[in-house]
Amino acid sequence: MNYDALISSIADTHSQTQIGAAQAVNRQLIARNWLTGAYLIEFEQNGEDRAQYGAKLIPRVAEDLKIQGVPGLGASMLKNCRTLYRVYPQIRQSAIGVLPPDSLPQIRQSPIGEFEGEEVPSPLPETPLNHPDPLPASAVLRLSWTHLIELIRIEDPWKRAFYENECLKGNWSVRQLQRQIGSLLYERTALSTDKETVIQAGRNQAGEVPLAMDSLIRDPYVLEFAGLAERPHYLESDLEKALLDHLQAFLLELGNGFCFEARQKRVSVGNEHDYIDLVFYHRKLRSHLLVDLKIRAFQHGDAGQMNYYLNYWKDQMMEPDDNLPVGLILCADRDQTKAQYATSGMDQQLFVSRYLTKLPSPDEIRELIESDQAVFEEQAPYNLQPEHCRK
Repeated sequence: MNYDALISSIADTHSQTQIGAAQAVNRQLIARNWLTGAYLIEFEQNGEDRAQYGAKLIPRVAEDLKIQGVPGLGASMLKNCRTLYRVYPQIRQSAIGVLPPDSLPQIRQSPIGEFEGEEVPSPLPETPLNHPDPLPASAVLRLSWTHLIELIRIEDPWKRAFYENECLKGNWSVRQLQRQIGSLLYERTALSTDKETVIQAGRNQAGEVPLAMDSLIRDPYVLEFAGLAERPHYLESDLEKALLDHLQAFLLELGNGFCFEARQKRVSVGNEHDYIDLVFYHRKLRSHLLVDLKIRAFQHGDAGQMNYYLNYWKDQMMEPDDNLPVGLILCADRDQTKAQYATSGMDQQLFVSRYLTKLPSPDEIRELIESDQAVFEEQAPYNLQPEHCRK
């Protein structure tokens, strides 16, 4: 072994043992929080003097634990612990396993049975009707406590299961998980006819910096905030006004980095004038996004109109440091084959997306969730590093 190999070996050993230590601390933290939630619920249900505390139990416990010198268990954390116990009963055996046998918690009933201190693995809880099978405990413990905080806030069990699976497969950081929840990846997947493509696009967007504008274009766009679902009919000008009245929400729907620049931007050639409905600029990609709104289904002539706008913008409006503009036709419906024929061969970045004013039920992705969970049952536990270990 030469000197460089010596240094490399020591550095690698340090990194691996540091990760292992952090993983062990994370497992202990999850166990502590799960058991804390179990104690709270047991007291609320069976405590001899529970009636005198009522809704003041959590603040009182938090204050007394602080006096006892117990860190990290304020009122909000105690509520998270209680929710963790209810949402993930399957980690019971792992949680109890961190305690010495003679100090097992005296809790009468957990969601899946008595705390008897037996060494045999506990069965998973019985799955309620219309609920996904619970994620195996070994897979839950591959997530950090900060990941679990985000997941237990999701009330819909199918939605939570979807993000559990994607987080594990994509090895997402907490920030990436928050971004995907905020961008409605679950809802978009449920609505799409090509679910794998939507999911893969979501995984590609999990990074901090977008590589290209096409990685930011979504289908569909969910404009539920616009309040148009309750109207029997509306005009394109109504749609435009609704988006601008809720500009902050629309910018969030577009994605990070977009800035609003113009509405009804005039395009003048000769004595004729046309108008681009909305213009945005992406500050990181240094590229304009031209949006054409349609309250009807996509027609092939719409692509020619947007191609005209893009050519005009390249010739008349681009600054020296700008990248090429991108066109987005946002329509009420779209035949994918028609859109492909209409845009194929154009020397432009031109996209056709649908918008939805109301979200339908996401039942269609249940089979996808269940197939992912079957894979996790066969995988070796714990290859997801906790958030504080990740660069």
